[in-house]
Amino acid sequence: MVTVTAPHLDFDRCYRAVSSRDARFDGQFITAVRTTGIYCRPSCPAITPKPGNVSFLPTAAAAQQAGYRACRRCLPDAAPGSPLWNVRSDLAARAMRLISDGAVERGGVESLSASLGYSSRHLTRALTAELGAGPLALARAHRAHTARLLIQTTAMSMSDIAFAAGFSSIRQFNDTVREVFAVTPSTMRTEAAKRADAPPAKGTVSLRLPFRKPLDAGWLNWFLSGHAVAGMERWSDGEYRRTLRLPRGCGVVALRVLPDYVRAELTLRDMRDLAPAVARLRHLLDLDADPEAVDGALAADPALATGVRATPGIRVPGSIDADELLLRTMIGQQISLAAASTQTARLVAALGAPVADPYLTHSFPGTDTIAARGREVLTGPARRIDAVIGVAEALATGALTLHAGRTAEDLRADLLSYKGIGPWTADYVVMRTLADPDVLLDTDLVVRQGAQAMGADLADSSRWTPWRSYASMHLWRSALAARGALNPTSTPDTEDKK
Repeated sequence: MVTVTAPHLDFDRCYRAVSSRDARFDGQFITAVRTTGIYCRPSCPAITPKPGNVSFLPTAAAAQQAGYRACRRCLPDAAPGSPLWNVRSDLAARAMRLISDGAVERGGVESLSASLGYSSRHLTRALTAELGAGPLALARAHRAHTARLLIQTTAMSMSDIAFAAGFSSIRQFNDTVREVFAVTPSTMRTEAAKRADAPPAKGTVSLRLPFRKPLDAGWLNWFLSGHAVAGMERWSDGEYRRTLRLPRGCGVVALRVLPDYVRAELTLRDMRDLAPAVARLRHLLDLDADPEAVDGALAADPALATGVRATPGIRVPGSIDADELLLRTMIGQQISLAAASTQTARLVAALGAPVADPYLTHSFPGTDTIAARGREVLTGPARRIDAVIGVAEALATGALTLHAGRTAEDLRADLLSYKGIGPWTADYVVMRTLADPDVLLDTDLVVRQGAQAMGADLADSSRWTPWRSYASMHLWRSALAARGALNPTSTPDTEDKK
């Protein structure tokens, strides 16, 4: 078994991280040990292998393709995802974002390639050169991770798990689990049962979503509670609950940010939606961020240093559904968060699909429904209503597409071509849809107030690159804290300056 360290990974730097068991690098690269045939995360507690016996690979798929199996001690597939897929905007990064969302399982490599604007041959060649594996192998590694979650956290039959995880046959499922984890699916379930907590309710999956520390839970909690829409979202006693519109049906999730992980209780209509649901939740909470890299860069600016030290690990909230994010943002333009939530709640109650949940009533309506019936419900200036309906029609027909595989430049230009979408809305949607770390919301009223209070010069923001989205969050938070408006459920005014 012979492999070499990927050319863009520095061997000495990687080996130092492995020698010190540095958890900050978990998910950023894989350690493959030739003498054992096992691949691990950098922080694996096992004895550090000798330099001559290891190589470093960018993905678990690359390790699996080279014949390695996953370490059962450190579970490398359970590490936080690589922050590189958000920082980078090249083809490989954009493809990885879509693969994590289950694009290959739903439409195959041809559909994935078309979404990215390349041929499947070119995409396979580019991913193999950059990540050590093509789209099918990357998707296979993703299916293996989903299968492990279902085996260990549900009582589903193995045949149901096989198809829910995206495998085409039970034999393929069994072979993959044995190859990747070196145990049979039944053995994996037996071992998990010995250390399991109370089993989740029927139809519910209970997960721990890992993240890199530190994480400023206060900012996430305020953001989720302050933007919650009655009927489809609920904030109560530190728990955020919301409906999910997923590729194969509706679901509900309850999230609670804890010191070492995020607890997620997922109820899904179709278990094939588990992988995209987890990917979208991680995206919503920005759990794959590298906070030490962000904080280290921003703290070098004297204007931000105090804020960064006071709130290390601030996150940039993403989105569960890009279409929903855009339409909600347009509805809320130039009005307070409270007014926007009221208007959106009215739309949800009138047009959303009912859900069976003790706390929530409806999911966000589809773009086709809003395009057809939105005028019956939306209130306010006629120009804003026309703009919302126009964008809903574009989304429903496919004239406008929002997905994580687009580049920031192209998506921003598309958004700005529609009436009613100005620079603030375009930047805000790009930042949250693509998890773009380098968007400065310099036209936002609250961000400008925060910059003034902190003595930060928004006209010279190059020193914050590539972390200007995080700088925006610090400035936003500073202004809200000065008002005493950071308690969960507080809803300060924001506006869109066009």
